[in-house]
Amino acid sequence: MAVVFEYNDIYKTDDWNVYIINQKDIHIEMVVIVSKGFSKKKQTSIMRKKIDVLSANSFAKVEWIQPELFKLTNQFQVTFFANNTLYDKTFTFKKNTIRENDLKLIPEINKRGILAK
Repeated sequence: MAVVFEYNDIYKTDDWNVYIINQKDIHIEMVVIVSKGFSKKKQTSIMRKKIDVLSANSFAKVEWIQPELFKLTNQFQVTFFANNTLYDKTFTFKKNTIRENDLKLIPEINKRGILAK
Protein backbone atom coordinates (compact mmCIF):
# COMPACT_ATOMS: atom_id res chain seq x y z
CA MET A 1 0.00 0.00 0.00
CA ALA A 2 1.15 3.51 -0.75
CA VAL A 3 -0.12 7.02 -0.20
CA VAL A 4 0.70 9.15 -3.23
CA PHE A 5 0.67 12.93 -3.64
CA GLU A 6 -0.46 13.74 -7.17
CA TYR A 7 -2.08 16.40 -9.30
CA ASN A 8 -5.78 15.97 -10.09
CA ASP A 9 -6.36 17.14 -13.68
CA ILE A 10 -10.14 17.28 -13.26
CA TYR A 11 -10.29 19.46 -10.13
CA LYS A 12 -6.90 21.18 -10.64
CA THR A 13 -5.79 20.27 -7.11
CA ASP A 14 -2.95 18.38 -5.44
CA ASP A 15 -4.51 15.29 -3.85
CA TRP A 16 -3.43 12.42 -1.63
CA ASN A 17 -4.54 9.00 -2.90
CA VAL A 18 -4.13 5.48 -1.57
CA TYR A 19 -2.88 2.80 -3.98
CA ILE A 20 -2.51 -0.94 -3.71
CA ILE A 21 0.54 -2.46 -5.41
CA ASN A 22 0.70 -6.08 -6.54
CA GLN A 23 4.42 -6.96 -6.60
CA LYS A 24 3.68 -10.61 -7.32
CA ASP A 25 4.38 -12.22 -10.69
CA ILE A 26 0.82 -13.56 -10.71
CA HIS A 27 -2.55 -11.82 -10.66
CA ILE A 28 -4.52 -11.68 -7.43
CA GLU A 29 -8.29 -12.03 -7.22
CA MET A 30 -11.18 -10.92 -5.03
CA VAL A 31 -9.08 -8.28 -3.32
CA VAL A 32 -10.89 -6.72 -0.36
CA ILE A 33 -9.41 -3.67 1.35
CA VAL A 34 -10.80 -2.51 4.68
CA SER A 35 -9.47 0.84 5.86
CA LYS A 36 -9.81 2.89 9.02
CA GLY A 37 -8.07 5.67 10.84
CA PHE A 38 -7.79 5.76 14.61
CA SER A 39 -6.17 7.23 17.69
CA LYS A 40 -6.83 6.80 21.40
CA LYS A 41 -9.66 9.35 21.21
CA LYS A 42 -10.94 9.19 17.62
CA GLN A 43 -11.89 6.67 14.96
CA THR A 44 -13.02 7.13 11.36
CA SER A 45 -15.73 5.20 9.60
CA ILE A 46 -14.62 1.88 8.19
CA MET A 47 -14.30 1.92 4.40
CA ARG A 48 -14.37 -1.16 2.18
CA LYS A 49 -13.18 -1.53 -1.40
CA LYS A 50 -13.25 -4.58 -3.67
CA ILE A 51 -11.10 -5.22 -6.73
CA ASP A 52 -12.06 -8.29 -8.77
CA VAL A 53 -8.62 -8.86 -10.34
CA LEU A 54 -5.32 -7.04 -9.91
CA SER A 55 -2.86 -8.05 -12.61
CA ALA A 56 0.67 -9.23 -11.88
CA ASN A 57 3.12 -6.41 -11.15
CA SER A 58 0.44 -3.73 -11.33
CA PHE A 59 -1.34 -1.23 -9.10
CA ALA A 60 -4.77 0.32 -8.56
CA LYS A 61 -6.02 3.50 -6.95
CA VAL A 62 -8.08 2.61 -3.89
CA GLU A 63 -9.33 5.88 -2.44
CA TRP A 64 -8.69 9.57 -1.88
CA ILE A 65 -7.52 10.35 1.65
CA GLN A 66 -8.02 13.65 3.47
CA PRO A 67 -4.85 15.21 4.91
CA GLU A 68 -6.69 15.73 8.22
CA LEU A 69 -6.51 11.95 8.69
CA PHE A 70 -2.69 11.95 8.72
CA LYS A 71 -2.72 12.80 12.43
CA LEU A 72 -4.35 9.39 12.97
CA THR A 73 -2.89 5.93 12.46
CA ASN A 74 -4.31 4.69 9.15
CA GLN A 75 -4.67 0.95 8.69
CA PHE A 76 -5.47 -1.06 5.57
CA GLN A 77 -6.37 -4.74 5.89
CA VAL A 78 -5.97 -6.51 2.56
CA THR A 79 -7.40 -9.95 1.83
CA PHE A 80 -7.06 -11.68 -1.55
CA PHE A 81 -6.78 -14.99 -3.38
CA ALA A 82 -3.64 -16.03 -5.28
CA ASN A 83 -3.42 -19.50 -6.80
CA ASN A 84 -6.57 -20.55 -4.92
CA THR A 85 -5.00 -19.64 -1.55
CA LEU A 86 -6.42 -16.93 0.71
CA TYR A 87 -3.95 -14.32 1.98
CA ASP A 88 -4.35 -11.54 4.51
CA LYS A 89 -2.02 -8.68 5.36
CA THR A 90 -2.35 -5.45 7.32
CA PHE A 91 -0.55 -2.29 6.22
CA THR A 92 -0.16 0.63 8.62
CA PHE A 93 0.74 4.29 8.29
CA LYS A 94 1.48 5.47 11.83
CA LYS A 95 0.19 8.89 12.83
CA ASN A 96 2.08 11.87 11.41
CA THR A 97 4.18 9.71 9.04
CA ILE A 98 2.46 10.87 5.85
CA ARG A 99 4.22 14.15 5.08
CA GLU A 100 5.07 15.93 1.87
CA ASN A 101 8.72 16.27 2.98
CA ASP A 102 9.05 12.46 3.16
CA LEU A 103 7.83 11.64 -0.35
CA LYS A 104 9.98 9.23 -2.37
CA LEU A 105 9.59 7.90 -5.89
CA ILE A 106 7.62 4.66 -5.92
CA PRO A 107 8.91 2.90 -9.06
CA GLU A 108 5.88 0.62 -9.53
CA ILE A 109 3.60 3.66 -9.82
CA ASN A 110 6.18 6.16 -11.09
CA LYS A 111 4.86 8.76 -8.66
CA ARG A 112 6.05 10.24 -5.38
CA GLY A 113 4.54 8.80 -2.23
CA ILE A 114 5.02 6.93 1.00
CA LEU A 115 4.92 3.14 1.40
CA ALA A 116 3.13 1.53 4.33
CA LYS A 117 4.98 -0.54 6.88
